[in-house]
Amino acid sequence: MAGVLQVRADVLVLAGVDFDLELRALNGFAERLAQHGLGFPYRFAFAPNAGLPTGLDMDNNGRLAEPRDAQGYGRFAGQGGMAILSRLPLDGGQDFSDFLWKDLPGAILPPDMTAEQMAVQRLASVGHWNVALRLPDGNALNLLVWAATPPVFDGPEDRNGRRNHDEAAFWAQYLAGALPFVPPDGSFILVGQSNLDPERGDGRRQAIKGLLTNPLLQNPLGAPTADYGGTLGALRVDVILPSADLRLLDSGTLWPPDAKASRHALIWVDVALP
Repeated sequence: MAGVLQVRADVLVLAGVDFDLELRALNGFAERLAQHGLGFPYRFAFAPNAGLPTGLDMDNNGRLAEPRDAQGYGRFAGQGGMAILSRLPLDGGQDFSDFLWKDLPGAILPPDMTAEQMAVQRLASVGHWNVALRLPDGNALNLLVWAATPPVFDGPEDRNGRRNHDEAAFWAQYLAGALPFVPPDGSFILVGQSNLDPERGDGRRQAIKGLLTNPLLQNPLGAPTADYGGTLGALRVDVILPSADLRLLDSGTLWPPDAKASRHALIWVDVALP
């Protein structure tokens, strides 16, 4: 919380936040921030895919209703979701989280995925959102938000590595108008926990590298954003990518004073609206 109070952002995107229907956990966090002088009157979250039951044996281990059998890894529905806190009004949102993995053009599905599994498996392990931020002049700034699965914790089928890649590839295709959703009209910022360093560690890097070099986007932060210690060390696994029409003012990374609080740093970008 200290980092949030220090940066004092107008909009705060959170990952790893358990979802509940009345947003009590999120409201409780916002109220604690308000007690320290930082008010976020607007709070938003869609229900995540994490922990959402599929009814199938998705990891093919012969057992049902385990965390890996959910739409996204989770011991219960709503575990480790996403949320947005804002000082400006949030004017509704589009939730693409029910988009099926098999329907992504060029999807690199696992070779052992059955037709029954393909018929229900969603692409987003947590969510893919477009949430409109209503600006003082009445225009909207679209927040494109996602949190991908880590590309590890699987077997030779590389299920998580493939899915991590395609979760990032979704955004390039969405912005290019290649999906059955209308791309954002006007300025936007792509914010996500990509869970993949573009240069180091395990994973399939083509999609995330494509986003970082996409001419529709700016890539202001090149530093590591999480420190896993050991042989992995510090990796860049979180991104904030403003659309090319926004004027970049500043950006930075703020690490928690206690490493036990989180492996991830708080990353921030300051932009001037067109």
